[in-house]
Amino acid sequence: MALEIERRFLVTHPGWRRVAGPPQALRQGYLSASPDGFTVRMRLRADGKAWLTLKAPAAGIARHEFEYDIPGTDAEELWALASHRVTKTRYSLQQGGGDWVVDCFEGSNSPLILAEVELEAPDSPLTIPDWCGVEITGDPRWSNAALAYQPFATWPKDWIDEYRLQT
Repeated sequence: MALEIERRFLVTHPGWRRVAGPPQALRQGYLSASPDGFTVRMRLRADGKAWLTLKAPAAGIARHEFEYDIPGTDAEELWALASHRVTKTRYSLQQGGGDWVVDCFEGSNSPLILAEVELEAPDSPLTIPDWCGVEITGDPRWSNAALAYQPFATWPKDWIDEYRLQT
């Protein structure tokens, strides 16, 4: 069974750009997202590569994750059917300690910038870069699926206040 083990952080300053690879535009359309954490997502890159991803909760910070390549034409049709979407630019990072990426969100989720690192195990040692702020691992408000359904621009004032206090 495929497991995704990742930690996520708010990005607080542009130091990550020193280690960033080329930008990669992504569109994500959510076909299903349940309150218990099960999601079905279509992701499409600008180069036409596309895949369908199914995610479900597992123990701790791990999630079951299954990805399947799909034709770009199918992805475009699914994009049109998806009522909840996220667009972002992703940067892979040359950063030790795991597979790091930074996502710069667009549209109603701008100006959010989030970092995530995929780990071998939940207890893998990790040095958190100085450009990372508050850890948001496990807070469902910050998942891409949640941001598709309730974009940052629509967040209640108390959520915004909490965000500003912690960064």
